[in-house]
Amino acid sequence: MAVSLSDTDIPAADGRWPVRVWPGVLIVLAVAALVVVPPLVVPNTMLHFGGLFGGPALGALALVGWWTFAARVRGRDRWLYPVLFLVPAVVLAATVFRTAPIAIPFALGAVSAAWVVWLAATPGLAAPARRVGLAAVLLGGWAVIGLLRFDGADGDLIPAVSWRWQPTAEDRFLAERGGDRDGPPATAKPVVVGPGDWPGFRGPNRDGRLTGVTIDTDWTTNPPELVWKHRVGPGWGSFAAVGDRLFTQEQRGPDEAVVCYAADTGAEVWEHRQPGRFAEALGGVGPRATPTVHGGRVYAQGATGKLVCLDAATGKPVWTADVTDPAVGGKVSQWGYASSPLVTDGVVIVYAGGPGGKGTAAYRVDTGVLAWAAGNAAHGYSSAHPAALGGVPQALMVSDYGVESFNPADGRVLWEHKWHVAGMNRVTQPAILSDTDLLVFTGVGPQQGTRRLRVTKNPDGWDVRPVWTSRDLKPYYNDGVVHGGHAYGFDDARLACIDLETGERLWQHGGYKHGQVLLLADPGVLLVQAEFDRVALVRATPDGHEELAQFPTLPGKTWNHPVVAHGRLYIRNGEWAAAYRLATK
Repeated sequence: MAVSLSDTDIPAADGRWPVRVWPGVLIVLAVAALVVVPPLVVPNTMLHFGGLFGGPALGALALVGWWTFAARVRGRDRWLYPVLFLVPAVVLAATVFRTAPIAIPFALGAVSAAWVVWLAATPGLAAPARRVGLAAVLLGGWAVIGLLRFDGADGDLIPAVSWRWQPTAEDRFLAERGGDRDGPPATAKPVVVGPGDWPGFRGPNRDGRLTGVTIDTDWTTNPPELVWKHRVGPGWGSFAAVGDRLFTQEQRGPDEAVVCYAADTGAEVWEHRQPGRFAEALGGVGPRATPTVHGGRVYAQGATGKLVCLDAATGKPVWTADVTDPAVGGKVSQWGYASSPLVTDGVVIVYAGGPGGKGTAAYRVDTGVLAWAAGNAAHGYSSAHPAALGGVPQALMVSDYGVESFNPADGRVLWEHKWHVAGMNRVTQPAILSDTDLLVFTGVGPQQGTRRLRVTKNPDGWDVRPVWTSRDLKPYYNDGVVHGGHAYGFDDARLACIDLETGERLWQHGGYKHGQVLLLADPGVLLVQAEFDRVALVRATPDGHEELAQFPTLPGKTWNHPVVAHGRLYIRNGEWAAAYRLATK
């Protein structure tokens, strides 16, 4: 069948395809700038997220516009190549990337660049070869992308990918672990919290602070000694370390599991499974919170909202509750539930996110019956935090709303500070500075920064006033510590120190990416878990960054908090767990 000149391009006199390429090059460069520049200049802001995810999408639309109206192509070429570019993207988004839609912007950027690079690199080819080559680049690019699996992203939102036929870390763990174990031990020595234990999230006071221990910081002469290392199921919580037992949460196939390991060997002592599986594109699969050991029992909230109470010695269930039940009405949010239970005053307190003033929930420690639900938290990933401001014991909850203080026994709101972050969230714990002052952190959105609050009790109630607000420390999911009149933590991907009197940043260092910090208070040393591959010791001083030592640890992304207990360093991530013996002085 004859094809008229209106159906296809008119080739140049030399038989080449006269495509105007330079506008496409400018579009690709502009998209690259939108992706790369905002994280460097304004990290964790709407410009950052908009550029990273919206930039490639807008670039794809601009590329189609360029091709249709400014590339000097005519006839069927004007619609054929946009179809080959867009239709596979829609198909992959609706099928293989349905549970990881975040992969599509990265894929659009890659295929867009391949489109323009092919044209820019082949001006000398004859028109038929150039046309066929472009079709192969577009279809082949999407075919290769369809064979990739998106395995989450790091703290800078850089994706990790692998081939779809390769086993996941969870697959490898389950294969190595083998079949089901025997049931939990019928009887065992009761688990009692004692001196030197680390019974829950960030330690006994949830402040990431260890006292009474001085380690040898000369890791060249006395490096940490590996005691054991093995694979674990996915999860982003930490360990609770009590006596000779470790407790954590993992994803094991279709079930969320609370797992007890022997601290000395890493051997599994017991597991408790319940149905539930949470996954999201950036963090991946698994529970997000750390168990709490209290009164011979272990309490844990999974990413799907279920709260369990187990006998800490045997793993036998005592009771189960669920913040998504109608009594509270919470809904699993974007990143899942990440609340490490706070046990105090006869109740277990967790973030709930329920509507109508049910943002925080408390359950009776003995029965699991709902004791109270209160507060305005609608979006958050922090855990209830103990405090005694004004000499009054209370539980604080940080969320999108701001900070709320509750009487733990009955849920009565004592005071609040509204610092709303619309559509955003808060992740980190507050830092208690004194009987009156605390720090609250915001890592994303227009309210980024750290605020010092002064909370005083008077005969008429409570007075809550900001002392200062600083943008010099903007931690996202990276908790900080307080030592000697200064706060140390992560300002996005840079370890930083700020003055508590002014909020002014005194130094920052970018060598650890998005890590976590634990304070060894007696020697005045920060133990820094880097996001990838290593642990470092940094002197806790306002005079500047001074790294004392470092050593390599677990492969892969480590967002989990480190633990030091009874002379050992315990670390884990979404794939591995390990124990290291630390030389002490």
